[in-house]
Amino acid sequence: MLITGSSRGIGLAIARGFLEEGARVVLSSRNQNDLDNLKEMYGKEHSSDQLLAFSCDFTSSEDVNNLKNSILAIWDGLDVVVANVGSGRSLSDPIPEEENLKKVFSGNFDVAVHTARIFYHLLKEAQGNMLFIASVAGMEALGAPVDYSVAKTAVIAFSKNLARKAAVDGIRVNCIAPGNIFFEGGSWDEKIREAPEQIKELIDTTVPMQRFGTPEEIADAALFLCSERASFITGSVLKVDGGQTTGIF
Repeated sequence: MLITGSSRGIGLAIARGFLEEGARVVLSSRNQNDLDNLKEMYGKEHSSDQLLAFSCDFTSSEDVNNLKNSILAIWDGLDVVVANVGSGRSLSDPIPEEENLKKVFSGNFDVAVHTARIFYHLLKEAQGNMLFIASVAGMEALGAPVDYSVAKTAVIAFSKNLARKAAVDGIRVNCIAPGNIFFEGGSWDEKIREAPEQIKELIDTTVPMQRFGTPEEIADAALFLCSERASFITGSVLKVDGGQTTGIF
């Protein structure tokens, strides 16, 4: 299986979860040094034929295609692809400048499309499944940056439409919409360092469970949706947000 953007945070947690279940995992991100360090770390616990690591710029379809060829040079296919690449870092402008809008949209939506398009035939051969990681910001206007929210809305729409079309090829397609997920070095870590009291108040007043989620909680949801236990689930969007959007329809 391939997990895009898996050198840290949610992607890394998903990769660890699958490795613990005995899956063969491809780690991928832009930074090869980070990937090499992770491969060395997890290589002590898992066999060398269970873990691959390749750098890739997922905004480039050429780079993604090269990644596919690198994987196929070693393995004979893939049965799961988790499209996790994305970034919530943006500007607070009501209407983002064109250049920034294109950058954020490409970094969240285009990367998902490139990944789906290039790995589709492998999933068809394997009768496998694809999982997109979006955000609850793509489901409702919650105050997140406009360009990020719109891009994640597009990811959700893409995943649902793809699920209808891909079912005829035996491919399941689902999506997870995480809420506020904390991990060291992430965007929420930076915000807490800048304004700890404001962030605490924000979480206490907008999240019924009054806490951040963890990458491992998203990983548990991902493992389920990609497993045979979810064999009749496709086209779904699973919110994992501590109840933040409970009353929103």
